[in-house]
Amino acid sequence: MSLAEQARRRVTQRLMPFLLVLYFLAYIDRTNVGIAKIGMQRELGFTDEVIGLGAGIFFLGYLLLEIPGTLIVERWSARLWIGRIMITWGIVATLMGFIQTAKQFYWLRFALGAAEAGFFPGIIVYLSHWYRAEDRSRAKSFFLIAQPIAQVLGLPLSRLIMEQVHWGGLAGWRWVFILEGIPSIVLGVITLFYMTDQPRQAKWLPEDQKAWLTGELERERAAKVAAGRAGVWSAFRHPQILLLAVVYFFVVAGNQSLAFFLPSITDAMSSMSVTARTIVTMLPYVCGFFGILVNGWLSGRTTERRWHVAVPILVTAGALAGAVGAEGHVWLVVVFFCLAGFSAAAYLPPFWTLPTALLTKSGAAVAIGLINTIGSMGGMFGPYIFGYLKTATGEFAVGLWFLVGCLLISGLLATRIRT
Repeated sequence: MSLAEQARRRVTQRLMPFLLVLYFLAYIDRTNVGIAKIGMQRELGFTDEVIGLGAGIFFLGYLLLEIPGTLIVERWSARLWIGRIMITWGIVATLMGFIQTAKQFYWLRFALGAAEAGFFPGIIVYLSHWYRAEDRSRAKSFFLIAQPIAQVLGLPLSRLIMEQVHWGGLAGWRWVFILEGIPSIVLGVITLFYMTDQPRQAKWLPEDQKAWLTGELERERAAKVAAGRAGVWSAFRHPQILLLAVVYFFVVAGNQSLAFFLPSITDAMSSMSVTARTIVTMLPYVCGFFGILVNGWLSGRTTERRWHVAVPILVTAGALAGAVGAEGHVWLVVVFFCLAGFSAAAYLPPFWTLPTALLTKSGAAVAIGLINTIGSMGGMFGPYIFGYLKTATGEFAVGLWFLVGCLLISGLLATRIRT
């Protein structure tokens, strides 16, 4: 085995399982409202519009610290900042179990977004400290599979807690937030001791592997610095970064709406048993696990990015359109949802290699924060409009057509990406 392969393998074995667990917890704490909403609506009388607005307000909190947080990871310490993020978001996520009013729900969702701001883009920046450009798509696919894993395992776990745990006289939906928030606090403390900021600080990396990796990354950064692609303002001036931000806005608007409301959509399939509806809710995310790995592997092998971003988004739009058109044919709808699940997140590994391929240092950090901030606005916009349309019309079809439109715009814009 070559020195390069030894270094890559050791870094992956050390970092990826831990980062995957962190993102797993983050995604559960962000999306468990999709299950808990059923109990919240029953006990607190929240409408789909209230839930949709609360789901969206989470992303408004991102706007406060997203770009500053990403710069902190680049210039100061990923270990300390990500540890801080996990501890604070774990506390806020736990407090969600004690809300009584819609106003409290809105404020805590906003606080959860502010607490988590900088986590995802910070990890993307952090991975650029450990992987060369040609290795990042595959590395990010390993990290990003935490998303469908969280959805596959988190949905039945949240359902189990909501139905079976009623300790202390609290409703099950409250324990969903409490029991799924506490592990984030614990892992946040562990993060402060486990993570390593840079390869040169890694005592667990042999000296020859450390020297090779440091040299490779430094040569890559030096070339971009020489081209003037390292400053903070380069992110705001680069047309491709702005295009990526718009692409991400529409794809997040579409995908987040589906993530929050899919449990409710399947619950409306009254001809199926509860067990069958739970399995149907999980199936798209099982498919998503393979979609991320396959597309990340293909993009890494071919080093092509544009079509590995655009095609999955367009396939998702087509699959959702098929689901709407197949209304009344339950199992055909399920097939289309599975296809949408396979493609919905498959674009992510090649997409997130683009900012660090175009820029480096502070420029790349700001670009990642900017793209994720704009996407967060899509995450606020999408669920609210979807929830409003469901409340206004009493059915999901109009909202699903809205998602199709968002994804179609995103996919068509993605065909204009230039690397």
